[in-house]
Amino acid sequence: MMFDLILSGGVIYDGSGAPPFRADIAIKDKKIILIAPSIVEPAFEKRDVSSFWICPGFVDIHTHYDAEVEIKPDLSESVRHGVTSLVMGNCSLSLGIGSPHVNGDLFERVETMPELITLWKQQAKKWPNTKSYLSFLEQLPLGPNVGCLLGHSALRAEVMGLKRSLTEKATPTEINVMKLLAQEALDAGCIGISIDMVHWHRTTGLYPGHSLPSHHAGFEEYAMLAALCRERDAVFQVTPNPKKLWPSILAIIRLSYGIVRAPLRCTILSAMDMTINKHAWRAFPAFSTICNQFLGCNIRFQTIPEPFTIYSDGPITPLFEEFETGAQLNSLKTSIERKAQWQSSEFKKRFKQQWNCLKGRTFDGDFAKIILIKAPQLAWQGKSLQDIAQSMNEDPLTLFISLLETQDTALRWKHTGANHREAIRHKLLKHPYILPGFSDAGAHCRNIAFFDSALSLLKQSVQSQFIPPEQAIKRVTYEPAKWFNLAAGQLKMGAKADLVILDPQKLNQPITMPNEYIDATLLHSMRMIKQDSHSPIESVYIAGQEVISQGNPHSSLGKKKTGTILKSTVPVMGLQPIYERYRNRINHELLDHPFTNYWDIFILKHQQKYNVLFHCIAFFLMYTFGILSIATQNLWFLLLMPLSQLTGLVGHFCFERSSIDQRDTAFSFRAFISLHKLFFHVLTGQYHHETERVQKALACYQASKT
Repeated sequence: MMFDLILSGGVIYDGSGAPPFRADIAIKDKKIILIAPSIVEPAFEKRDVSSFWICPGFVDIHTHYDAEVEIKPDLSESVRHGVTSLVMGNCSLSLGIGSPHVNGDLFERVETMPELITLWKQQAKKWPNTKSYLSFLEQLPLGPNVGCLLGHSALRAEVMGLKRSLTEKATPTEINVMKLLAQEALDAGCIGISIDMVHWHRTTGLYPGHSLPSHHAGFEEYAMLAALCRERDAVFQVTPNPKKLWPSILAIIRLSYGIVRAPLRCTILSAMDMTINKHAWRAFPAFSTICNQFLGCNIRFQTIPEPFTIYSDGPITPLFEEFETGAQLNSLKTSIERKAQWQSSEFKKRFKQQWNCLKGRTFDGDFAKIILIKAPQLAWQGKSLQDIAQSMNEDPLTLFISLLETQDTALRWKHTGANHREAIRHKLLKHPYILPGFSDAGAHCRNIAFFDSALSLLKQSVQSQFIPPEQAIKRVTYEPAKWFNLAAGQLKMGAKADLVILDPQKLNQPITMPNEYIDATLLHSMRMIKQDSHSPIESVYIAGQEVISQGNPHSSLGKKKTGTILKSTVPVMGLQPIYERYRNRINHELLDHPFTNYWDIFILKHQQKYNVLFHCIAFFLMYTFGILSIATQNLWFLLLMPLSQLTGLVGHFCFERSSIDQRDTAFSFRAFISLHKLFFHVLTGQYHHETERVQKALACYQASKT
């Protein structure tokens, strides 16, 4: 066989989390055909990569490239940092449903690049259905692979009309129409639905400053969309409302729980170590663990692997969207309008009051953290507003208002509001229920640039060793792809040849700082990007085609199609089969396997010897308390029976954290019988043989799927 390409001698991190190994990779017809210690067959191109690491292309699960992909399908800013697959349609915003005019008004304030929206509107069209939209995207010369969520705001505005969608609850008839359109979108290939409860995502156009349509929906509307995702095991992305935190959290639990039904595959924005509350980060691991372990949920938070720094142009900033007067400034189009607004003493008074009111906020307003980038005095640049005010013996807020009024967008400043403490950030990044994500690539283009989020995680794993590199790579490749039901993120035979070649010597470089870039293709507008002359990215291949070399895009990127539209790997089953699929899962990653006999599944959940020992002790306790109750005729001994279940749970928690169905934990006949079989197989010395039998059957099944 003549291969298209052979990569020889590289250190391979296959995305599974297994230790790396040195091998050759052969690629033909866009796929990985062979991985072996030495491949001697001929190839059109052979490349010695013995000095490099090879890993799957990174998977970015939270982007807003929906408009940009139609203008610049290369999406080179993400691809140059190793991203080969991404998900867009987040935060209730997507373009497959609705008119370009309305969708543009929904998107513009999130993009913060009106030039991009202007270009998009010039060629955008209203699609007759989502299937037509996805077919259009498939015909683009896509750089990376793209998965699409259906945005609830676009859906709601299309069904109710924009004005009513921003102010009213939907009628039962309108909810039913939304249901039909959402079903159609999921059937066409959308991998899930995104909703948005947060108040600071706002509109432009005829109704500037209104919270997005999804924010105004009632619970029954969210529940309808969640039910559609549940019966397909599709992704449901949600952003809670910090101003109404507990009502929105309780709503998410109501939507997500899965004790007596299939869980909702729900991803939540976002788990962050906020400067406004130094202890709040602890809630995210605790909440997700309680929900997933005890309420049968399938929740994954997202976090950013870098300090969350936002750059702002005077009063035009996402940070001001959290309070009314700040949002008003963001709604005004010109500096003249904003300066006129500042002339009102009443407006200034309200601005000060709202600035100092931190309830329901994520922006702390701490002037010690507000660093000036561009200022009227050169000496101020790089200094905090607090230090400047102190040197002038002025009140920091009064000085800030004066600068905002006189300088407007000529004043550029930055603020780091989350994930600033490395040790805490690392705890969040390695938690099993928190996915590295939330890059927001394509959104807030003048304010942030987290295109290199996955690469930043890998750099930190190498430098601080808080997690092994193979686990760090898994966290940004196979793990998010698997959870989002995408065929991506692994180097294995038969997989699409999407891979990254890394120079390990350059992984010791610090996290790259963003810089301003004038984009000629977007009407010479400024956007934030990451340019790194010492980038660890040696090459990026998509579908076996090299698209990035030494950090630079090839001329073919965005002209020759390499990416495709990603669709869910889970077939439509219905609620009961999905429920059984979750009940019979072996762990959070292994939902698909060949076993129909629960005993086989039970064995794979109980392989670690100390966990097995704890279950034998649990079996002994169960009968001991029962016998004591009968022998002494004291029914109080029966109250000790839950110690048996608790002992088994301790075994799982300490030694083998496999997925345990809540019904099996409390009591189910199948778990009761399997516990007896485990005890007697251990007594007779046969349990080891049973373990080997099912392990072999699972390995054969997985090999047949490769």
